[in-house]
Amino acid sequence: MNRSLRRTFALALAGAATAMLAACGSGDAAGGSGDVLKVGTLTDAPPVVYLKDGRFTGFDNELLRAVADRQGIKLEFVGVEFSTLLSKVANNQVDIGSSQISATDKRRQTVDFTNGYEISYTSIVGKADTSISGIEGLAGKRVGVVQATVQDEYASGKIPGANVVRFPDYNSAFAQLRNGNLDVWIVPLDIADKYIKNTLDFPQKVVVQRADRESPAAWAVRKGNGALRDKLNTGLVSVIEDGTYAKLHQQHLPGSPLDDSFKPKTAK
Repeated sequence: MNRSLRRTFALALAGAATAMLAACGSGDAAGGSGDVLKVGTLTDAPPVVYLKDGRFTGFDNELLRAVADRQGIKLEFVGVEFSTLLSKVANNQVDIGSSQISATDKRRQTVDFTNGYEISYTSIVGKADTSISGIEGLAGKRVGVVQATVQDEYASGKIPGANVVRFPDYNSAFAQLRNGNLDVWIVPLDIADKYIKNTLDFPQKVVVQRADRESPAAWAVRKGNGALRDKLNTGLVSVIEDGTYAKLHQQHLPGSPLDDSFKPKTAK
């Protein structure tokens, strides 16, 4: 074999090896040894997901860390807006979406979900002196929601005549409620409780709350990534059974009931 042919053959082998590596890298992320999976989450939705002292924390993220630890998965958290989170999961920009995401049938068209890890409650919150007492009083009212959340879907589909105002994040929506540009806002109950407790100079009350048992909170993964989904589900069972889930729930969500399905079997 002459030098030119040897060089051509070597280049062909290198190209094949590169293609094989690329194919491996574009496959389903399962969080194997040495892998670092990217988690998309929010910065401003305490107590479930938020940024504190440079660390992404909150119930959802600390629970995910515990699950990942059981399964030997390494995580890297990045901040995103909720309206882009599921598309980033679907397009492989992040491996996992963690933000108290309600696993609705509509969202399952875009991404896959793990088993549910929390029963969410939607709440409608207004100023303490609001005369609004139910959804029937919201016709013509300015109702704030975070764009693309189930609260957005609820306001748009279940509250006839409401003037739905959409925001990219919770802080922006709350600021408009506080300065009088909104009549109410609709948020998960845990988040509502946190804002109510942390802003005593702006008295608020929950006008309506409803349980979303048909679409529990779950982590989102790319469609077809069954290996990662199964690993997270297995880890979730482990942290429920050893009591870690209950401890984290009490730490981050002390005002929310612990559903029987998330208690260790010996504690039921």
